[in-house]
Amino acid sequence: MQLQEKIGARIKQIRTEKKITQESVAYSANVDRTYMNHVENGRRNVTLETLEKIVCEGLETSIRDFFNSEEFEK
Repeated sequence: MQLQEKIGARIKQIRTEKKITQESVAYSANVDRTYMNHVENGRRNVTLETLEKIVCEGLETSIRDFFNSEEFEK
């Protein structure tokens, strides 16, 4: 699995655990909902700046907690 797919899967995992919609995350992070969908599905590369917005503002999670996952240990 490529890094962009791992990032997308982790975003989706956190989002579903918190029971929030893609639209809500996208709105809070100030990104387009369609873009959010592409990121989650590993079809778009995300910049570090945008990743920070999605994780910190959209998911209300720290970058440290985001990357503290088995997915990124491999």
